[in-house]
Amino acid sequence: MDLEQLREYTLSKPDVEETFPFGPDTLVYKINGKMFLLTGFDSIPLQFNVKCDPDLALELREQYASVIPGWHMNKKHWNTVIIDGSISNKKLQEMIDHSYQLVAKKK
Repeated sequence: MDLEQLREYTLSKPDVEETFPFGPDTLVYKINGKMFLLTGFDSIPLQFNVKCDPDLALELREQYASVIPGWHMNKKHWNTVIIDGSISNKKLQEMIDHSYQLVAKKK
């Protein structure tokens, strides 16, 4: 998954807003005005932060070396996912879906 695929997939979800509240180098995706994914333009390899159920967050960190506690985020509720080829696009999409669903249900 590259940045354009990440953007396309994320923006395909209902009512998603793409914003730049932290400056021009950081894409932030929101649902109902709340952030569920953020990524930087300059990260190599590409990485993104997603919200996650705390138990699942720990499970994913144990299962994948490229999933780490959320950088500059609440480590209990956010993971940073490094796109280095070790996680399938399907699994990356599942992580995005999970984050979206967690935030979307908190109206």
